[in-house]
Amino acid sequence: MARGQGGLLCGPDTMRLLPLGGFAAIFPMWAVMMAAMMLPTIVPTLRAYQHLPAAVGATVSGWWGVVASYVSVWLVGSAGFAALQVFALNNGFIDLSGVVSSPWAAAALFALAGLWQLTRAKEVCQDACLSPMGYFLANWRPGVAGGMRMGVDIGLVCVGCCWAIMALAFVGGVMSLLWMGLATLFMVAEKLPEIGMRLRRPAGGLLLVASIYMSLRALGWI
Repeated sequence: MARGQGGLLCGPDTMRLLPLGGFAAIFPMWAVMMAAMMLPTIVPTLRAYQHLPAAVGATVSGWWGVVASYVSVWLVGSAGFAALQVFALNNGFIDLSGVVSSPWAAAALFALAGLWQLTRAKEVCQDACLSPMGYFLANWRPGVAGGMRMGVDIGLVCVGCCWAIMALAFVGGVMSLLWMGLATLFMVAEKLPEIGMRLRRPAGGLLLVASIYMSLRALGWI
């Protein structure tokens, strides 16, 4: 077991103390980070709801129902990522800054994100994000209860669209503002009707290239 600065222990015994206290500290960080990253992506959906006429049951309370349910879905997602980070930290897969300790792990995360970009499931999720008005027209439910149901659906679609990119936080650094900014810009761009679908496959290709690069580094070939 090694001692760090100030006599702090940095070994397996210390890691075992992290699950409860670690999660309590890490979950708010993920919640705030996801809120900052996902707020710009939900704005077009909320504006689309506001443009719906009251005659179809679009109400202020329904709008808040969408918001509350959407946020709830992402809070559950934040809890999942926080639990994953605690597990990975306790088992030595990542360091204290939240970065994977093995280039093979980084290669695997890049490959996972790249392959997900190319799947039909990703395309379906992104299509729903690109056309929020189309989603409302096809899946409309009036009132606050309807808003909450639609908010859950929209949140799940958004998670499906973005979870793999979010997982790259374990490569770029969970606490890295640079990574968070770049990921936010990419996720917002993916939801722009003019360019969103045209970004999906090239981005997937670039992520796979990054995976190959990390694999070659792991082999010591570059």
